[in-house]
Amino acid sequence: MKLLPKSLPRIVTAILCAVLVLSLAACKHSGGRVLEVAYVSGVQVVLRDRVAAVFEKAGLVKNGDRVEVLDHDRHFVKVRTASGQMGWMEQRYIVSQDVYDRLQKLTAENLNDPVQAQGITRNDTNLHVEPGRETEHLYQILTGERLLLLKRGTAEKTSVATPTRAANSAAKSIAKSEKSPGKPSGKKDEKQPEKKAPESAPAPSSVPHPAAPPAPIEDWWLVRDTHARVGWVLARMVDLDVPLDVAQYAEGQRIMAFFALNEVQDGDKKIPQYLTVLSEPRDGLPFDFNQFRVFTWNVRRHRYETAYRERVEGVLPVTVAQEDFGKEGVLPVFIVRVLGDDGKVSERKYKLNTPMVRRVYAPGEEPTHATATRRPTRKRKR
Repeated sequence: MKLLPKSLPRIVTAILCAVLVLSLAACKHSGGRVLEVAYVSGVQVVLRDRVAAVFEKAGLVKNGDRVEVLDHDRHFVKVRTASGQMGWMEQRYIVSQDVYDRLQKLTAENLNDPVQAQGITRNDTNLHVEPGRETEHLYQILTGERLLLLKRGTAEKTSVATPTRAANSAAKSIAKSEKSPGKPSGKKDEKQPEKKAPESAPAPSSVPHPAAPPAPIEDWWLVRDTHARVGWVLARMVDLDVPLDVAQYAEGQRIMAFFALNEVQDGDKKIPQYLTVLSEPRDGLPFDFNQFRVFTWNVRRHRYETAYRERVEGVLPVTVAQEDFGKEGVLPVFIVRVLGDDGKVSERKYKLNTPMVRRVYAPGEEPTHATATRRPTRKRKR
């Protein structure tokens, strides 16, 4: 039987120490266990080396960056970036993987939606998962960025007094009005006898409190930005980029969407002819538009004229295409979706054979009397 060398225990101890050192180094390099994956919702956020009033800058993350969350400390989280930078940042500047996935799904579902208009942001705004100021958001869109508008939505405005606050304010007003405007309470007037309230007068507790007013409704747009990301933005944050020659004929209405149907030759220029859909200038309506107009170009007078107008309660999207009509040739067509009295949506197709606009009926469809008008030519006001 051979004896083990006396140096073997030392060798085993050295190996164990080396393994321990390597394990600690690996843990230090990895920064700890990954708790979750998150995404940066702030425009630019500085990473801190510690959670303290005085800290050193450990890195910088930008809007949309993917980070790994390693630790939590009240309002801060420790993160690691894709490049390996580690540091602490405020938790309010990150969103979960679920929010990112929902925005990705929203983008995929609306990838081929027809564009209804183009717009420009008037302020920095957030790209939300759903309509509503308090809904989740990830990406931020800067002022002056161009957007493609796809759909309209509505949501209650949440930045108003809650019903509880409104009820409390009403209760205080009622209590104040119930107090006597005479001498202060706590002392009786010895010269005048105390008056008793009539038996028919209701007790203060039985006075009904006025109901809180309903929250106002705001319009939202589902948009696609310059990075092909899709989400919801507050409608008032976007100005439609409507051609001025057409926008001047809105007549106090709000242009909800506009489309170039075709172009006509006027000298050495090609002038587009437009379809616009309009609505009343207020939010929260139960329809997207209540009229549409076609503007054609008069090559003799070199100006736009209203070729067709019809009043309907419609919903977006409106689609525009080209269709072959035999002897008439290939003409632009557009389809509007109309809300019926029963709440159902039906489609109506129209064709433009400049300067005439005509309804195109499907086989078996009966012509109906529509509230359409052929607008007389009128000169542009100067």
